[in-house]
Amino acid sequence: MFQIGKTIVSEDIIEKDFACNLSACKGACCVEGEAGAPVEKEEINILKDIYSKVKPFLREEGIRAIEEQGTHIENDFGEFETPLVNGAECAYVTFDDRGTALCGIEGAYRAGIIDWKKPISCELYPVRVQSYSQFAAVNYHRWPICSDACSLGKELQTPIYKFVKEALIKKFGEDWYIELEKIAENYKK
Repeated sequence: MFQIGKTIVSEDIIEKDFACNLSACKGACCVEGEAGAPVEKEEINILKDIYSKVKPFLREEGIRAIEEQGTHIENDFGEFETPLVNGAECAYVTFDDRGTALCGIEGAYRAGIIDWKKPISCELYPVRVQSYSQFAAVNYHRWPICSDACSLGKELQTPIYKFVKEALIKKFGEDWYIELEKIAENYKK
């Protein structure tokens, strides 16, 4: 672990390789698991504000789940997340003609309908950020369904921090990322 500002960062972020391989996993991270995607407190109003614009990009099952549960839910730990369809996939998920899970929010973003891509937790994946009172922990979330992404990342020699560069900058800022790059360069020597 190392520290950058008020973050404690796992060395896995610079040691491990990762590159999403949608053709292999079919977006399983949006479908598997026991909870929705983490949503930051600041993102709650964004989800509420964009819902009417995102709705045409969603499946009926997702719309029904959102209209029953809300654009976000609060879990037993007081954290926010996206609602699920019947306890399974994220309510915002859509599927292409090959059965690959895609994000309806991102679909609206790519169509130029909204200017917010999706929750930062989704953009950062496989990086997970846990906020505490004095610092934030930045860790690599290992999940067996991402083994193809690990293999592709190794093949492409893409460390996690480079794969999620844009999202890390969005979350922590350009200066933070520059510091991370310096640490990574010195770490590999």
